[in-house]
Amino acid sequence: MGWTLLTGVPGARGEEPPAQAAYPARLLAELIRFPSVNPPGGEGALAARIVAELDAAGLETRLIATPRLDPNDPPRAAAWARLPGTGDGRPLILLSHLDVVPADPEAWQTPPFAGVIEDGFVYGRGALDAKGVTAVHLAALLRLAQEGTPLERDILFLATPDEETGGLLGARYVVEEYPELLGNAEFLLTEGGSIRPARASLGGGPPVPSLWGITITEKGPCWLELTTRGKAGHGSAPRPDAAIPRLIAALDRVRRIESPIRVLDEVADMFRVLAPDAPREDRVGFASLASSLEKDPAFRRRFLLNPGYNALVRNTISITVLAAGSSTNVVPGEARARLDARLLPGESCEDFAGAVRDVIADPAVEVETLLSFPSRSSPADTPLFEAIQRVADRLDPEAIVVPRMIGGFTDAHWFRERQIVAYGFVPRWLGRADTGGIHGIDEKVSVENLVAGVDTLVAIIRELDAPQVGPPPANEAPAP
Repeated sequence: MGWTLLTGVPGARGEEPPAQAAYPARLLAELIRFPSVNPPGGEGALAARIVAELDAAGLETRLIATPRLDPNDPPRAAAWARLPGTGDGRPLILLSHLDVVPADPEAWQTPPFAGVIEDGFVYGRGALDAKGVTAVHLAALLRLAQEGTPLERDILFLATPDEETGGLLGARYVVEEYPELLGNAEFLLTEGGSIRPARASLGGGPPVPSLWGITITEKGPCWLELTTRGKAGHGSAPRPDAAIPRLIAALDRVRRIESPIRVLDEVADMFRVLAPDAPREDRVGFASLASSLEKDPAFRRRFLLNPGYNALVRNTISITVLAAGSSTNVVPGEARARLDARLLPGESCEDFAGAVRDVIADPAVEVETLLSFPSRSSPADTPLFEAIQRVADRLDPEAIVVPRMIGGFTDAHWFRERQIVAYGFVPRWLGRADTGGIHGIDEKVSVENLVAGVDTLVAIIRELDAPQVGPPPANEAPAP
């Protein structure tokens, strides 16, 4: 596969950048054409290509080989680059990941790894999560390099493998084995937050302004595997202690677990901001979430029926994998299930797994922890948050900027553990229909969003470096 599009782009000495509307989309289309599905990942070829092009743009680069679960798997790697600053400020890391979740080609209108650009959109697995992030970060870095004026701080580009399965063989590996590449970084920007576009009010009132959601904390994973065993035999002679019935009984108890409600300050603040746009009967509840969930049964019922809202105020469990027999007339000797539990900050996976064992109340059911790490938070009162706020004020004076928590998790926590302030925020304007493509069918992102994302990220980096007064530079774009 020839990667000619990056030759002579921003960062190449003495050459003009291509049309801003074309470059990020063409770049993303090329990234998508590397089918880095995890497992097994195979991100090595993609990382090598990115590193080669960044190196050609005159940046300091590293291709970091990362571990594989199986030596027969294709190579895995992370891409790193540094745009040097004057050293008057500590570095900012732009973090994304190169692996993607699987995609069934039969279910897609366009082939998921063809990188199709059509009708103003780039289609393909990873367009949003997270090769689209990589494309925005890379294009922004190259533009800053092409300008040739050093910033106060180094800008570090890092695109890692393995995020979709927990980041143990990607971000964690880089952080632990190559800490020198982090350069005493102060800040990090990665996936996890975006901009909800302005829209008409549901209640017929004034228009609802855009919402810039900056993720400062996430839920922590507590992935568990349940295993039951019994005597294998012929299907014509059912056994009361068979593995599958025992597992079904355990899962029936698990699915009825209802964790207590706990409203974090970040969640309360977010819903307070959302209150004016809520259905009329829920505005008071949103404005005072904790007390309303405690004292208003009707509001609590409506609120918890929304799976996304429910996940922000309690620990959750999803039954995601079942594995047992393969023949209709054979009783298997073993059955397994996997649970995807997500815990609120401050909760312990060890304690949660113990509570699950207590609920199952069957010592013959083994409960093993597959993945666990604690949730960590970053403060919102920082120069980076303030820089995002000022750029939002310039581009859209009515915009609301709010710190938030998400129900999922990203690789940000590996860096928060190193005392780096990490925010989940990529400047792209995504409505509910857009975000539905994440891990879904026909994932896509608009060309306008990519262009605006690059422009706005560059503006944020400049603002962090030297706060601007007066009108924005000409290349700062409004929302698409």
